[in-house]
Amino acid sequence: MPSVTVQNVSGKKSTINIGLDDEVFGVQPNVPVMHQVVTAQLAHRRAGTQSTKTRAEVSGGGKKPFKQKGTGNARQGSTRAPHFSGGGVALGPKPRKYSQKTPKKMIKLALRSALSDRANEGKVVVVDSWGLDAPSTKAAAAAISALGLTGSVLVVHGRDDIATVKSFRNLPNVQLIELGELNAYDVLCNETIVFTKDNLPTGTPPPAAAEQTGTEKS
Repeated sequence: MPSVTVQNVSGKKSTINIGLDDEVFGVQPNVPVMHQVVTAQLAHRRAGTQSTKTRAEVSGGGKKPFKQKGTGNARQGSTRAPHFSGGGVALGPKPRKYSQKTPKKMIKLALRSALSDRANEGKVVVVDSWGLDAPSTKAAAAAISALGLTGSVLVVHGRDDIATVKSFRNLPNVQLIELGELNAYDVLCNETIVFTKDNLPTGTPPPAAAEQTGTEKS
C-alpha cells in the first residue's frame, strides 16, 4: 500500500504516515483507457455549432443563368451551385454532437490510473487542513510556497469549503476541483494533486459527472 506523510500548511511534515487506498492509488496505470476517456471528455466540450449552407439554403439562383445552347459555355442550371462564387458548400459541416458514450467502469479505471500515476511519481500531497477560517489569497499562496509545490497544482476541496475556494481561486498556477468532480483529465493536466485528510479518496472514487464524457446510462 502506498503511503504519504501528512504535512501542515507551513510545510512541516508530521510523524503521521497515512496509507493511500490500493484501489485508488495502487493500480497499474492503463494508458489506453486514460487516452480514450480523456479524448471523450474533450470531445464532449466541443460546441458542434459549425454550419455551412448547401445549394438549397443559399438565396437566389432560381433563374437559369443563360440559355442551354448556343453560348459556347458549359450548361448551367443555377448560380447557387458549389462551383459558383456565392454558391452553396458541398459536403460542408453541419451542427452535430461530438459526445462519445463511455462506460462508467472505464471512467473509474481512468481516474484510478491517473491518481496511481501521480502517486507513483510522489506527486500526491496530503495536508492535515488548510486552516482557513476566512478567505485569504495571501495565506493560500504562502501555503503553496511552504509546501514546496511548483508547476500546476490541483487542489481538491469539499463541497462546503467556501473559504478554501475563495482563497485559492485567484492563484494562476492552482486549479480547484470538488472531490465529486475529480476526473482523469484534470489529474493528468496538473503536476501535483493536493488533498486534505478529510477528502482523501478511499475505495472506488466517484466518476466525473456523466454529462462531461457522455457516459452511457446503465
